[in-house]
Amino acid sequence: MRWLQMAIIGVLTAGAPALAQNDCDPSYPDVCIPPPPPDLDCSDVPHRGFRVIGDDPHRFDRDRDGIACER
Repeated sequence: MRWLQMAIIGVLTAGAPALAQNDCDPSYPDVCIPPPPPDLDCSDVPHRGFRVIGDDPHRFDRDRDGIACER
């Protein structure tokens, strides 16, 4: 399943340089989102309803229930 998520991310970011796995913030284990800076908003990422573990440096999980970008 993880390979499928990464393939979808690759399609959505076609033409952009691929992020190395270590460029992904560990707070978002199911998707690859870079750590700040810059500070990102939900409208800046193609993902919805992904898990947040520990810190939430981009503040995607406003209600702090562990699920980001729900709306």
